[in-house]
Amino acid sequence: MNIKIIGVGKLKEKYFKAGIAEYAKRLGRYCKFEIVEVPDEKAPESLSQAEMDEVMAKEGERILDKIKDREYVYALAIKGKERTSEEFAKEINKLTTYGHSDITFVIGGSLGLSPAVLKRADTQISFGRFTLPHQLMRLVLSEQIYRAFTINNGLPYHK
Repeated sequence: MNIKIIGVGKLKEKYFKAGIAEYAKRLGRYCKFEIVEVPDEKAPESLSQAEMDEVMAKEGERILDKIKDREYVYALAIKGKERTSEEFAKEINKLTTYGHSDITFVIGGSLGLSPAVLKRADTQISFGRFTLPHQLMRLVLSEQIYRAFTINNGLPYHK
């Protein structure tokens, strides 16, 4: 099984890197886990809607270049479907049972994901209506993926 997180922008903070590295190490017993970073588009603070759309489109192209046809794609989006940890674990288990051995999660940049990326996604997932920094979201997502594997393997971590 292959799990990939595609994130816009470079992770700079050591504490995020350390947390993600810990979950990546733990996930090593269940899957091949990788994080792929794509460059964010430099943009001034105040943008018109057309400029925001252009930034998202450019970042979206970079994301789509990293996704293969066979990959099952989760787009992280505020308007996506919320799941409990148990529901998420069951969904991952079902995907692997039915032949999806390549699962990719996509985290957009500060403006979100382009319509093209959302269209490519097989499903959208939300971690609530809070807006979280995309760097923090990588850590939260890594932990939830690990939690899903522990739930599916009957380990006490989830308690």
